[in-house]
Amino acid sequence: MLEVRDVRKAFGQREVLKGVDLQVERGDVAVILGPSGSGKTTLLRCMNFLETAGGGTMTFDGERFQLGRVPKRDILRLRKKTAFVFQSYNLFRNRTALQNVTEGLIVGLKIPRDQAERTALQALEKVGMAPWRSYYPHQLSGGQQQRVAIARAIAADPEIIFFDEPTSALDPELTAEVLSVMRRLAEEGMTMLVVTHEMGFARSVSSRVVFMEDGRVVESGSSRDIFENPRQERTRAFLRLTGSLPDNPSSK
Repeated sequence: MLEVRDVRKAFGQREVLKGVDLQVERGDVAVILGPSGSGKTTLLRCMNFLETAGGGTMTFDGERFQLGRVPKRDILRLRKKTAFVFQSYNLFRNRTALQNVTEGLIVGLKIPRDQAERTALQALEKVGMAPWRSYYPHQLSGGQQQRVAIARAIAADPEIIFFDEPTSALDPELTAEVLSVMRRLAEEGMTMLVVTHEMGFARSVSSRVVFMEDGRVVESGSSRDIFENPRQERTRAFLRLTGSLPDNPSSK
């Protein structure tokens, strides 16, 4: 469904992505793990054109694009097939929860207002936020705001949702709220690419794991393979540090 090859990105003289390859199949919950500064968020932003990659290719639904040279019309067309959930929510402060979800449907997808409101309300119900549809962001907890952001994402009926550390700004109780919503989406078959430090979620929900460090993919594979029998010592060290590696992993 989605594949990127040799993705590169630099900020001035600092090379952040150094030839990254990644593949996501339809229905996957793919998780990108790695220490801070490894390039995870930059990769995600390049894949949704929030940053312009310095090189590489992207294949999406059979179409191949040269990253860094994608025409604006194609970027707009591709964005209609994707959604992005930010770690900082990115809600409009002067819009209610319902209006935050309808805005993109009306302006971006040109859906009539009455239809957009019905779709938005259904999305809010799905994430348990319908009772708060008339509330403004400042009246909501961080977890509630993030659930509105997820409702905004799913309302557009995307083929894939990118999640950029969606729980990093939340305390444990609010984190559980958001992860519960994401688990339900995974159970329903939503394709997701998630940058996260939530190792329990990554282990129990993901189908595929990518471990990055210093702008490169160190290792990738099924969730079971990575968490139970990582091949690379750097991956093992990271999982040990996070308490995610069994005491006696298989040596096979």
